[in-house]
Amino acid sequence: MTKPIGHFTSYTPGDGSLLESLQEEYGSTFGQMSRREKLFLISSLASQLCEQAPGRCRDEIYVVGYQVNSSLSLKDREGLLEALIHQTRYGQSLAVLQLGEAPMKQ
Repeated sequence: MTKPIGHFTSYTPGDGSLLESLQEEYGSTFGQMSRREKLFLISSLASQLCEQAPGRCRDEIYVVGYQVNSSLSLKDREGLLEALIHQTRYGQSLAVLQLGEAPMKQ
């Protein structure tokens, strides 16, 4: 069972926010969006957050991205997406600041 927007965000009913508008338009669990639309928003948000994050991606991560998209099943890719979101929010991070530098914990 999915949880409503307010479980994951700062949304409070009646606050007049964009989150409230999204809930009114698409439902508290985005039930009025297609799977493709949800994935597009995930991609859009991730791309923008990536641009704002400090450092750079190691070249090997581009290879990993190709490998997971070409080798893993749909369910495993969805699970990996969920795991990465959780780790991004609650786990430790490494920063790669310069080409050739070893990653360091942030």
